[in-house]
Amino acid sequence: MLSKNNVQKIANLARIEISDEEAEKYSKELSDILGFVEKLNEADTDKIEPIAHITGAKNVTREDEIIEANAETKEGIIKNFPEKKDRFDKVKAVF
Repeated sequence: MLSKNNVQKIANLARIEISDEEAEKYSKELSDILGFVEKLNEADTDKIEPIAHITGAKNVTREDEIIEANAETKEGIIKNFPEKKDRFDKVKAVF
């Protein structure tokens, strides 16, 4: 069980000011929490594989595919440019 002095030291390290009554209360509460964590250590996990995500979700990716644009597609894109400057098509700045 954590003593009242231990709780005061933890509070001091965390830069939290607590009263003696609070230290006594937290001593019991923190001891209960640590006792629960210790009980978890008793669970047999030898046959359980470690996982990175609780849902088992995996990153789904796809291969990049190169698609050749035809002349119609290129012309359609070029028509959407707002203006031309010299031999270049001018578009809004991208930030």
